[in-house]
Amino acid sequence: MEHVVPALLQVLSPASIAAILIGTVFGTIVGALPGLGSVVAITVILPFTFGMPIVPSVALILAVYCSSIYGGSISAILINTPGTPQAAATNLDGYPMAMEGKASLALGWATAASVFGGVFSTGVLIVAAPQLAAVALKFGPVETFALIALALTCIAGVSRGSTLKGFAAGILGLFLATVGADPMTGDLRFEFGYFPLTAGVGLLPVLIGLFAISEVMVRVFRPHQATPQIVGTVGFKLAPLREWLIRWKSLVKGSVIGSFVGVLPGTGAAVAAFISYAEAKRAGRFRDKLGKGEPEGIVAAESANNAVSGGALVPTLALGIPGDAVTAIMMSALIIQGVQPGVRMFAENPDVIYAAFIVLILANLAIFTVGALGVRYFLYALRMPVPLLLSVVIVLSFLGAYGDRGNEFDLLVAFIAGVVGFFLRINGFPTAPVVIGLVLGRIFEESLRQGLILTDNSFQGFFVGHPIAVALFCVTFAILFLPPLIGSVRRWKGR
Repeated sequence: MEHVVPALLQVLSPASIAAILIGTVFGTIVGALPGLGSVVAITVILPFTFGMPIVPSVALILAVYCSSIYGGSISAILINTPGTPQAAATNLDGYPMAMEGKASLALGWATAASVFGGVFSTGVLIVAAPQLAAVALKFGPVETFALIALALTCIAGVSRGSTLKGFAAGILGLFLATVGADPMTGDLRFEFGYFPLTAGVGLLPVLIGLFAISEVMVRVFRPHQATPQIVGTVGFKLAPLREWLIRWKSLVKGSVIGSFVGVLPGTGAAVAAFISYAEAKRAGRFRDKLGKGEPEGIVAAESANNAVSGGALVPTLALGIPGDAVTAIMMSALIIQGVQPGVRMFAENPDVIYAAFIVLILANLAIFTVGALGVRYFLYALRMPVPLLLSVVIVLSFLGAYGDRGNEFDLLVAFIAGVVGFFLRINGFPTAPVVIGLVLGRIFEESLRQGLILTDNSFQGFFVGHPIAVALFCVTFAILFLPPLIGSVRRWKGR
């Protein structure tokens, strides 16, 4: 407690409170704008932290981080365009709810689940940060490979109508993840002599093209189709408590998954969201309705991707290992402030550690306030004339595709991805598996090849001396083979 009180006093200072509020509003807005997201939001806000005291600067960065993850769900629900890759799973049920005139309710589900996941993960970290850090150290390449293999099973879950088409789309995503330099040897692959491809295909441009630009193309191609409109009360609406109580398992599971995945370096919120969604598809109470506008899908995805924000601080602060670009930027900000993240940080800067935990709780509570009071302003986008709305989506999409890396090639990637997404959609292929394959593909390949090196190129070695990996493989096999096996047994008994 000797460090908690000083940290609390610093967090409750006017400068820190103002930083939390400003960061939450800014992060939500940037996260909601198609194609921008957490990296852009934190990059833009980072210069403002240089002249600030350490705790207010940490408060500003963490508030932007948490709220930008949440903000992506707003555009995913309202205009079928995930503002961030983390919101791609939310898109699967959030937009169908909006099409049914339940956008306000969908936003309520997303906001409350986001806050619960964020607060849950922070509470877990406050109690068990050292233990979670120790568990993360036990995850080597073999265990990471097994985890990603489990995550890839959600391709079957999001492939409504045709599992074969879903797997084909997933393979396309995995192929895109292999374009560019080999992560182990540096050899160039599938660049076809075109220099910009040597850097690989960016996730953000592909995501923007598949969801946003293809959506515009589909609407232009089918102008006779009724444009989805939000009907009913415009604003923020929470579901009755009884609706939450019958979905509490997915809420808690998503929070646990997000907290755990966040601790693992190199995974991220998008991975957590898809794993949680796959789990809801496997064992959720309303698993048969997922993908058709079922709140359980929103709850599973949003609780998981926001829980990552707390978990990600364990490897970043305690181990000095940034799990992604966002936490790398956060580490840079701390180093500029004279604080070196790593194994000594808990001993040398405990006030900063406890302040970060307190800020995470307050930032998540601020998300609820901003969501409840400000979400109606985001709904104004749907009141625009359709040509104007589609034009805004196109402009913001290309700005976001370019702004991520400042690379003109990403504009071409976004356009091509839009054309590919358009043809996939009009031919009944799901687009979500492409994103899943691209999100997980590089980690999947790296962990596989590193694991083979560790086991002397023996797949058998993946099952020897790696009990965590064995458990994850067993769950994966059960998800893939038990349902068809049970179906076959039932058909045989029914004869």
